[in-house]
Amino acid sequence: MATEPILAVLDVPALPCPRVARSTLLSDYWALTKPEVNFLIVITTFVGFYLGCGAASHDFPFVRAINAVLGTLLVASGTGTLNQYIERRFDAQMRRTARRPLAAGRVKASAVLWFGVSLSVIGSVYLAIAVNVLASVLAMATLLSYLFVYTPLKRRTSLSTLVGALPGAMPPLIGWAAASGKLPFEAWILYAVLFLWQFPHFMAIAWMYRDDYDRAGYLVLPRGSKARISVVNRQTMLPLLALLLLALIPAFAVKPSTLYRIGASLLNIAFLYYGARFVIRRSSSAARGLLAASIIYLPALFLLMIVLRG
Repeated sequence: MATEPILAVLDVPALPCPRVARSTLLSDYWALTKPEVNFLIVITTFVGFYLGCGAASHDFPFVRAINAVLGTLLVASGTGTLNQYIERRFDAQMRRTARRPLAAGRVKASAVLWFGVSLSVIGSVYLAIAVNVLASVLAMATLLSYLFVYTPLKRRTSLSTLVGALPGAMPPLIGWAAASGKLPFEAWILYAVLFLWQFPHFMAIAWMYRDDYDRAGYLVLPRGSKARISVVNRQTMLPLLALLLLALIPAFAVKPSTLYRIGASLLNIAFLYYGARFVIRRSSSAARGLLAASIIYLPALFLLMIVLRG
């Protein structure tokens, strides 16, 4: 017998199916971890580990690599969760983030706090035990600087982008430290590549959602059109030009093939093209193009470093 028409006639609200409610709750907690960000973190951590390991493919320590990526992923998930806890009131004021589970009121703030703390603590302890202390220390330093330095600065100065790029570039260092227990010059080159990549990537986001950020009181871009345009142009083009040269340095560190040099050059030229297009047009469509290019560029470049290392 169909019950929905009867409930409708009696004006009695239908009770949610437990399975549906449980599924929604799980998806909300999954969303709190910022999986779209974690995808790139997993890639860059693994690349750092792979290049830092230096072992032949048949000697590659797969278990240690999995432990390094898993521990880093747990800490990153905790960081993303705690970031949403800290910024919950401001997320609710932005169209881009208003549907997030905590901002929308679908989960309790106290539960989110404990979820984020638990992920962070478990991840850092896991790294220390299953990998090494250096990787754990780097992961915790990333979390603390991101949450307690970068996050509050976003409402005070546009220099927050520079500050936030410092912890944002840590995953390859964590991976390299997990593999070798040290941080040589090559590891810092990977760090520099990811550090520079973040500027055009975030400038595209900041421009697309500038009204949202203004509404919530964020100063990721300075006030005033001239100052704003100047910052956007500078923080888009200068890092892209630096990347054009810098992305080739890891190649020489890992004895690259000619194909790597060609592939890396083509990727950087394409990335630079979309950056220049965005700077010239300063439109939402150009910003979306640059954002898409940045998301393709980073994993593609790091994949080249692994596959075409010579």
